[in-house]
Amino acid sequence: MATALVATSLAPGGAAAEGSQADYILRLRLQAQLQTLNADLLSHDSATAVLQALCDRRDPGAPKILARQVEVPDDLPAANAARRQLGAAANEPVRRRRVELKCGEVVLSRADNWYLPGRLTAQMNIDLESTERPFGVVVRPLGFQRRTLSSRLLFQPLPAGWEAADPVGFDLPVSVPPNVLQHRAYLQTPDGRPFALLIETYSDRVLVP
Repeated sequence: MATALVATSLAPGGAAAEGSQADYILRLRLQAQLQTLNADLLSHDSATAVLQALCDRRDPGAPKILARQVEVPDDLPAANAARRQLGAAANEPVRRRRVELKCGEVVLSRADNWYLPGRLTAQMNIDLESTERPFGVVVRPLGFQRRTLSSRLLFQPLPAGWEAADPVGFDLPVSVPPNVLQHRAYLQTPDGRPFALLIETYSDRVLVP
């Protein structure tokens, strides 16, 4: 449908019309990529698996997604809020892990993970503290399920009502912000016990202009 709209809306000629057409097609591509990524995240339990698939599509020989840990200050109010959302007891330990998820040297997302170490195995806790293995990879043996709390687009390549607008009007250069999408979710075991709260912010590098 979008392709037909573009084809029939071409101006008879002129560099200005061609530039506007190119900007419109670029916006359509970015919109499609963003919506596809959002749908993939909503339909999969592991965000790491979604990013790995994206990485592999761009480069069949791409390395495994790694999680570079970033130091964060203690935040007791945030930890207590995470504990409440996870349904943990007041005296149950909660840990925070902030990482940059990278495909090679490209940072695709940044994630804050609050998790309950007492609901993981000893080896999982060691791996989360001392390796660059992504959270979803480490806890995969739990057979976890992802429950999305919110999904928010931080970038709108096309404004509301774009499908009824004249493409020639989309003649401003596309400016992509550093972050384009954010998800809040928690992970739970198959019996319904949550053990991790996630805030994932996806960078502009998930898009290909």
